[in-house]
Amino acid sequence: MNIVEISQKRYTTKHYDKSKKIPKDKIEQLLTVLRNSPSSVNSQPWHFYIIDNDAAKNKILPAIAEFNQPRVTDSSHTILFCIKAPLEDAHLVNLLNQEEKDGRLPSSELKQTQDESRRYFVTKNSKTVESQQCWEGKQTYLALGQLLFAAAAIGVDSTPIEGFDCDKMDEILDLKRKGLKSLVIATLGYRSENDGNAHRPKSRLPKEQIFTFL
Repeated sequence: MNIVEISQKRYTTKHYDKSKKIPKDKIEQLLTVLRNSPSSVNSQPWHFYIIDNDAAKNKILPAIAEFNQPRVTDSSHTILFCIKAPLEDAHLVNLLNQEEKDGRLPSSELKQTQDESRRYFVTKNSKTVESQQCWEGKQTYLALGQLLFAAAAIGVDSTPIEGFDCDKMDEILDLKRKGLKSLVIATLGYRSENDGNAHRPKSRLPKEQIFTFL
C-alpha cells in the first residue's frame, strides 16, 4: 500500500478481538517508530507505558471512562502517553549527552549551540506550568500520530483515547512522584468481526474547504 491507501484504510477501532495478539516483532517495530518520533528541538518530552497483560489493564481500568473500558481490556496492547512534569534540567542534559554519543555533535561548538537553542525554546514555552505542559503535549501528539499511521501500515488496528481521568490515572500509577503526567492513550490490536465502524465509509471534509494555497 502507498501512503494514501494507508490513510484511507486506517480507522478508529471500536471493538477488538481479544483472542488476537500482536506478534512481538510488530510491537518492536511500533515501539521503534515511537522512539523515532519527531519533536521540537528534539526535546522528546515523553514517556510511554506499555500495557500488555490483564493485570496491568485492570489496574488502570478505574481511570478509564466506562464506554472505553472494553477498548482497553480487549486490546492486545495499550500504550499510555505521558509528558515530563516538569521538564527538568536533567532531561535536557541527558538529551545533549545522547546526541553527542550518537555522533550528532562532533564539536564542542555544535554541542553548545544545540544546548542553547533547545533551552531557548524550552524557556520560551515554559512561562507557566500550563504553557510548558501544552508545549510538551504538542510534541507528544506528534508521536501519537506516528504510531497510528505506522500501525495501519503493518495491519494493526488502533484507537486513540482521551476519554479517561488523567488525575485518577496519575494517582493509580504514582506518576507525580515519577515526574510524569498522563496525556492520552492508544490501544492496539485486531478488530472484532462485529466492529461496525470498520465497514462505515470514511468521512472527511472536501479538500476545497480545508486547504488554502497562498
